[in-house]
Amino acid sequence: MKIHLSDQSKHFSKHLEALKAVNIIAYDTNQLKHKTDSIELNCKFSDFNLNKLFAYHIFPPHILSALPQWINEERSIQAGDTIVQQINIPPFKALTQRMIVGVRVKEIIDQENCKGFSYETLQGHVEKGISLFQIEQVKDKAVFKIETYSTPAQPLLKLFQPISSWYQDYCTKKALENIAQH
Repeated sequence: MKIHLSDQSKHFSKHLEALKAVNIIAYDTNQLKHKTDSIELNCKFSDFNLNKLFAYHIFPPHILSALPQWINEERSIQAGDTIVQQINIPPFKALTQRMIVGVRVKEIIDQENCKGFSYETLQGHVEKGISLFQIEQVKDKAVFKIETYSTPAQPLLKLFQPISSWYQDYCTKKALENIAQH
């Protein structure tokens, strides 16, 4: 994790290259907190534009901005791709610390009625675990779901677990709302 006071988006390519060599944080999902949140979208599954999901425009930019490897390389998402994330703490556009961390795509979900991907956190991330983002057909509606298995990655951060859990819940709620708006 690198902490900056200025927006690092102009340097995402450099951060991405460095993060490609970083390993995932080992985890056991049985020892992590599991959460699933979802929102029904105001459209049919077949009408949902998957570009926002697969461009990783899930979180509002005042919370998290990112550069996925596949976008940087102008191709489709693949398992093993890295994403550089800039997490704003607190989640404001100004007067915030920006943490640069990374995640790696574990799996692409490409089923007839379910599309999405999962990623695992890389060494240096504030959380360890796995997150799944998917759009699925439920009856005649599209439902966006975020499923996480996570815990603070650093022993010191475990002291702040109630705060980090609240922050993760806040970010998840805003991500669901962000996808629902589009």
